[in-house]
Formats: sequence, structure tokens, C-alpha cells
Amino acid sequence: MSGHSKFANIKHKKEKNDAAKGKVFTIIGREIAVAVKEGGPDPSNNFKLATVIAKAKANNMPNDTIERGIKKASGDSGSVNYEYCTYEGYGPSGIAIIVKALTDNKNRTAAAVRSAFTKGNGNMGTPGCVSFMFDEKGQIIVAKEECSLSADDLMMQALDSGAEDFSEEEDSFEIITAPQDFDQVREALEKLEIPMASAEVVMLPQNYVDVTEESEVKSINRLLDLLEDNDDVQSVYHNWNEV
Repeated sequence: MSGHSKFANIKHKKEKNDAAKGKVFTIIGREIAVAVKEGGPDPSNNFKLATVIAKAKANNMPNDTIERGIKKASGDSGSVNYEYCTYEGYGPSGIAIIVKALTDNKNRTAAAVRSAFTKGNGNMGTPGCVSFMFDEKGQIIVAKEECSLSADDLMMQALDSGAEDFSEEEDSFEIITAPQDFDQVREALEKLEIPMASAEVVMLPQNYVDVTEESEVKSINRLLDLLEDNDDVQSVYHNWNEV
């Protein structure tokens, strides 16, 4: 994917999300609640919470909103129980899609995800049908325009802190880590006050599929929009090469 603009894609998603920032904050708020319930309110002793906080900051969630969410989750024993669930399937032209959701009603979410696949001319598959085509990795995107370090200096800092790969894109730098090393790399960059456009553990495709047929591209966009607009959906990963 060298040469492609991951930062532009992230910026595009954030611009879309700016129109519905409440939804983004609600999604992250749910993740905070689950992380606190599972591992406690101290991010230094709760890797999952530290990861969610990094995601919240990358999405410009105010610190006081994050802190309120942690405090609320710490004292709210009667709160709604959310569950993580994953759906897999195929979109037009056989592209592979993974949907990560956090829901208080699995039946509702499964029905909505299945409907999105159908409306987007895709098919929801069985667990594991496409996940073998992806690798779980920590991914940090740094916008060139916001970074004062040179590519070489940033690369050395990232690799020295435990990153396994570094690449330079059109307008950004991409840092890849093993999932277990993500937090230490992110913390090292935070200490250097390097602003991150995105910082989270993601599913990266091993290979990408080019789709140029206009009707297929339209269907793919419809399918992805339907999934991303669903309140229960946290993340959507795919191997479509958006040229």
C-alpha cells in the first residue's frame, strides 16, 4: 500500500464522523465502560483501557469526557452489559469484510449487519471465513504536516520503542507493531509529543483487491456506509484497494 494516503482516508472518515461526532463519542464511551469493567479504572494497569484512551485522544475526545466516562463506569454496577462480537463476509467482487461490533443486543446487531450485506450486494459468512486473510496489528498514523521529526528520526524512535515496521506514505507515516507491543510504542511517541492521527489495534489485510467496475464500487460504498452508520458497529475492515 506504499504511496496510498492512509491519513487522507482517516481524515475522510473523521470528517464524516464530525457530522455525527456524538456517535463516535458514544462508541468510544461504550469501549471505555467495557474496558473499566474488565480491568479496572487505572490505564497503567489496564492495557485495554489505555488502548481505548489512545483511540479517544486520536478522535479528539476531550480529557474531561474520558475521565467522566471512566468514573461513571467505575461506579455504575447496574450499567448495561455490552458484548463484543465479530461478523465476517464478502462484498461485491469478492472483497473480504470484517465487522467488529459492541452491542447490548446481539440479535438486533446481527440482523442489521446481515441486512447491510444484502443491500450492498454482499453475503455475510460464517466466523473465520475471511479473518485468515487479515493480521491483527497495532497501527499508528502520524500526519507529516503535524510531525516535526524527519522520517529517519521518527523511524528510529518507533523501531527503538518496539515497532516492527515503518513506512512513509504520501502525507503520513505508518508505524506497525505487534498487538502486545502497541501500548509501549504509543506511550513512547506520546512522551515525545508526537501527534497521532490514529492509534489503535486493527485488522490489516494481507493482500488488496482492485475493483474498477463502477456499479461494483457503488455497491461496495453502499455496503460500507450502511455498516459504518450502524450505532453498534465499532470498526469495519476490508481488503478493497480504494484507488
